[in-house]
Amino acid sequence: MTNKRVLSGIQPTSNSFHLGNYLGALKQWIELQEGHDAFYCIVDLHALTGEIEPKLLRERTLASAAQLIAIGISPEKSTLFVQSHVPQHNQLGWVMECIAGFGEASRMVQFKDKSSKAGADSTRVGLFTYPMLQAADILLYQAHFVPVGEDQRQHIELTRDLATRFNSKFGETFRVPEGRILKAGAKIYDLQDPTSKMSKSSESTSGILEIMDAPEINIKKIKSAATDTGREVIFDEKEKPGISNLLTIHSSLSGRSITEIENEFAGKGYGDFKAQVAEVVVEYLRPIRDHALELLKDESHLLSLLHQGGEKATKTATQTLELTYKNLGLVQ
Repeated sequence: MTNKRVLSGIQPTSNSFHLGNYLGALKQWIELQEGHDAFYCIVDLHALTGEIEPKLLRERTLASAAQLIAIGISPEKSTLFVQSHVPQHNQLGWVMECIAGFGEASRMVQFKDKSSKAGADSTRVGLFTYPMLQAADILLYQAHFVPVGEDQRQHIELTRDLATRFNSKFGETFRVPEGRILKAGAKIYDLQDPTSKMSKSSESTSGILEIMDAPEINIKKIKSAATDTGREVIFDEKEKPGISNLLTIHSSLSGRSITEIENEFAGKGYGDFKAQVAEVVVEYLRPIRDHALELLKDESHLLSLLHQGGEKATKTATQTLELTYKNLGLVQ
């Protein structure tokens, strides 16, 4: 039996992934490589819906690729590629735009949220059509399922609706994918505001543990993390969100249970505990950061790996687009 195909993507909107990205989603990408035909895409075209700085976009795309490989995404086991290297994404994206209704596109929560903040004149058309390109990203590869966070559920439903609509009108063309909401991984919160999740959209980076930060930077961030009243190192998300967050981080990276860590620090203060959390984080991230930096030093090799992935992705994408065009009656 052929392995089921999984597809997921990530935007190159930062020079570094953070610990929340890694524990919330990327760690599960690594696990999904085993026993699945995994396609992982750096969705640089989606990044164009924000402010564009060409030099920065290029740097971030390469940095994203280097980090994905460094955390364990294998170019041999998976198809790792850059979205813009496969022109069929845009071609099928246009078809999806012509299948989607204006009303359903207008109801997409992320568009409503972002456009209400920016105002109509500042909101780009690409932000409105973004979900149709995302649907094309998925349908091009005939993915069985797409691992996503809860915030992407609506986008997967739209993709399923568009695939079903196309198939019923023009004949069987696309596999209707399942959305697989990522199993609840460790929820990692901002070190300075432990009631908000760790996010690159935070106003300050002082509460974000970034994979590519130098060890001394992450040590300083952890030692400066917001703590709670009292001095007991115990897990209590309501009364001690700061310490609970640090316990979660320690446990997720060290593999030790939270109870075991609590017992070790019974009668000790926050200072000792933070020092150990810092050591655990730094030693866990050190080989990932070193590997990523090594890959970035040899840009031609990194590009070669991405082009190989792009060629493999293009073969599958071409087959899907040819069938789509044929079923639409486009002369080929």
